[in-house]
Amino acid sequence: MTSLNDDHLSGITRNSSAILFASAESSKRQPVKMGVNENTPLLIGDSTSRNDGSDDGSSINKPPKRKTSTSTLAYAAKLKQRSKYYVPITDWLPNYSWSLFSGDLIAGLSVACLLIPQSMSYASGLAGLSPLAGLWSTAVPALAYSALGTCRQLSIGPEASLSLLMGQMIQDAVFGDPHHKPKHPELNAAALSVMATFQIGLITSILGLLRLGFLDVVLSRALLHGFITAVGIIIFIAQLVPMLGMEHVLSHPENAEDAPTLPLQKLIFTLKHLDHVNKPTMILSFTSLAFLIAARVIKQQAVKRPGGTWVRYIPEILVLCVTSTVLSAFLDWEKKGVDILGQIKGEAAVPFGWPLNKRAMKYFNYTLPTAFVSAVIGVVDSIVAARENAMKYGYAVSPNRELVALGATNLASSFLTVTGCIPIFGSITRSRLNGQTGGRTQMSSMVASAAIILSIYFLLPYLYFLPKATLAVIITLVVYSILAEAPHEIHYFYKMRAWTDFMQMTGTFILTLFFSMEIGLVASVVLSLILVVQKSSQPRIQIIGRLPGSDQWAPIDEDENAQEEIPGVLVVRIRESLSFANTGQLKERLRRLELYGHGKSHPSDEPRRESAKALIMHMGEVQEIDASAIQILFELSRAYHERGVGVHFASIKPGQIDKFKIVGMTELLGASHFHNNLQEAMREVELMGYGTSIFSRFS
Repeated sequence: MTSLNDDHLSGITRNSSAILFASAESSKRQPVKMGVNENTPLLIGDSTSRNDGSDDGSSINKPPKRKTSTSTLAYAAKLKQRSKYYVPITDWLPNYSWSLFSGDLIAGLSVACLLIPQSMSYASGLAGLSPLAGLWSTAVPALAYSALGTCRQLSIGPEASLSLLMGQMIQDAVFGDPHHKPKHPELNAAALSVMATFQIGLITSILGLLRLGFLDVVLSRALLHGFITAVGIIIFIAQLVPMLGMEHVLSHPENAEDAPTLPLQKLIFTLKHLDHVNKPTMILSFTSLAFLIAARVIKQQAVKRPGGTWVRYIPEILVLCVTSTVLSAFLDWEKKGVDILGQIKGEAAVPFGWPLNKRAMKYFNYTLPTAFVSAVIGVVDSIVAARENAMKYGYAVSPNRELVALGATNLASSFLTVTGCIPIFGSITRSRLNGQTGGRTQMSSMVASAAIILSIYFLLPYLYFLPKATLAVIITLVVYSILAEAPHEIHYFYKMRAWTDFMQMTGTFILTLFFSMEIGLVASVVLSLILVVQKSSQPRIQIIGRLPGSDQWAPIDEDENAQEEIPGVLVVRIRESLSFANTGQLKERLRRLELYGHGKSHPSDEPRRESAKALIMHMGEVQEIDASAIQILFELSRAYHERGVGVHFASIKPGQIDKFKIVGMTELLGASHFHNNLQEAMREVELMGYGTSIFSRFS
């Protein structure tokens, strides 16, 4: 025992010398002032060796050290890192370079010049709300998106299709009954818009929190183009009335019950009453529309020329609004029958309130279908725009975070209970303008928001004489952009021989135009889901053959040199993981490959191949097999086994073998039917008498 203690003490002494030497060396590099007190912990030895009261004078005393939890520091660092993902403004704003501000400032002001008249037009002309609702609905959500959004160029604002959906819903709910006139229609309209926008924000946020950002693929581009094209025509028909100055015809008491509801009915109604057209309004409308279209075409051509990039900064819509307002005031167009914007109520009022109030809550069930449809449309457009800009400017966007940010923008908009609100999502065209005019960060959205808020408090009084026909023309310009893309899409489908896509586009267009937007979009979503299920239920499976003079295998329909060596032996390769979705059609796919091979064939055709005597499934590319797929494979193997067809599996993974054992497949087929590679499987098949051993390469 004594020797052990001596050895222990000598070890402590040696350790003390080493520590002292290290401490001396470190003290030479950085002198440290040390104090000694009775609570100072020792650095050498263990706690038991220092309890004997002995002190050899070789210890170093340090001042009391504040205990800092490394786990707390790690958690704080992790929280800081995660906050950059969940709240992107904490990442880009501290690192913001003022060299980017000039570009963001010009981009923000350029987008604001487009958004101010556009948001007023959409709110009053499509949604049936006050122009002030459009301005506030654009300004407030833009600030929310700049804090939470991941796309640096995405421009948040109203969309024509969503504003039209909102307007149709409000029209049916408030003015749908011709025998009942509401006491406060503007309050009911605002409550409906608030509840619908709140639900849109809630639905979109939940999709993002559930990490369902991939759902933007539910609507194919063909279906989306068909829907948007039909919406463009519907908007054009709706705006013909204010462009021709025929509002008094629709609101005439004698025609109140005969007022049309469907788009084609409105078109026929308008054509029948062309004798009531206000000529000054019509001249103003079509002259303004021609000006905007000509300005857009000229800008597109001028930008392509050297030194013509400055042309894109000219806000032709703002120029039209200012010019028409000034002319209307000086020429007194109001006396000639031209409807003007007039005094806007509540210019300086604070528009915020609690969205879940009593008046809005009574519409909860009524607005839910429209909210869901609007959320689907807005999400698809916004994600496409975000991805386009991210790819163009070389950074990554998170679809899930985009959904949360878009949900937050609409939730913020739903607090505009005084004026009402309209759904807010990203726009492809405005986002392109934002990037082309210099926008490189979300600061451009903040600038646009600030400009809109300033216009609310200082600009609205000067818009008293703004003709309503001008606002209708601004909306119609969107129709021009939509319809201009349709011929290109049709030509593209024709060149690609994509008849299925063309039929999807045409079918959605007809349903939306002749019935309703809701029916058109629901039919589009259902058809898209059916197509997705159809594609995913078709397993990727190919007949493979050996390349002469090698041990390489290739699909016989892709490589003409690949050969099937043994008659009656079907060798197939499964090219994807198996699940309940795609394994259900596996039996039918194998039957068709067995009898007809690759290529198209009708079920009534005579078989082109002999029935298989053995089936080898190459499973090398099958990464996962779920429980349902295992059961289907077992039933498939049992059916072949009862027919006397030998079923073999090659290159199957060990974990999958365990699942096969659980279901009883190894007991059914035997352990000799599971092989490490195709060579072993072919050798086993030949030994069973399916090949000619004299010429066998595997014996």
